Amino acid sequence: MMALVCGVDRISLGGCLFQMFFMYTMVMFESNVLLLMALDRYVAICKPLRYHDIMTGRLILQLSILSFVECSLMVSPIIIVASWIEFCFSNLILDFVCENMVLLNLGCGNIDNIQIVGLMVRILVTAMDITLLLMSYSRILYSAMKIVTGKARRKTLHTCGTHLCVVVLNYSCGLLSSIAYRMPISIDLQNLSSAIYYLFPATVHPLIYGYRVKEIRVCLIKSWQM
Repeated sequence: MMALVCGVDRISLGGCLFQMFFMYTMVMFESNVLLLMALDRYVAICKPLRYHDIMTGRLILQLSILSFVECSLMVSPIIIVASWIEFCFSNLILDFVCENMVLLNLGCGNIDNIQIVGLMVRILVTAMDITLLLMSYSRILYSAMKIVTGKARRKTLHTCGTHLCVVVLNYSCGLLSSIAYRMPISIDLQNLSSAIYYLFPATVHPLIYGYRVKEIRVCLIKSWQM
């Protein structure tokens, strides 16, 4: 058995690995949803007359299923390698979730090569996502500057700006968490970075999208002034 935090709650090794798989899959899937949103904006701006023919409900469902399968396959090597570790240290995990780095630190011997697997997956996924986002938005901005004018251009840039704010927030929190677990800092700071990574973006996303919608912003301002 592996104890979480101060021994109040317990989780088996299999349960811990499943929790890691579920968490990492959902985090990657969230990034893929942002990619799908970027694709939606690309089609809406660059191919507006064909938008409804291209972005059908069936296509979105297929892309969503494909994204989920891809995320599951990308996460699997991390879980498989972690399951091979022989644990010989304390079974106390000083974290509120089962993290790969936290679990590996309980293993025997040299785990540097095993850590590389998780790092390579993160780098590969991040590089792929950022590359696709940059390609999509460079095309969107090019089309917006070339085709759209006046008020329509400002609306386009405003919509894209909202999405880019969310993207930057997500990847910044992920980078912070990844760096924190590889630095000689206190457990509390590592846990704080992990909490920010998992909780802060999801909490702030509705505020970002909501406040940048004019009707919602006006209602919020009125409520604050009362």
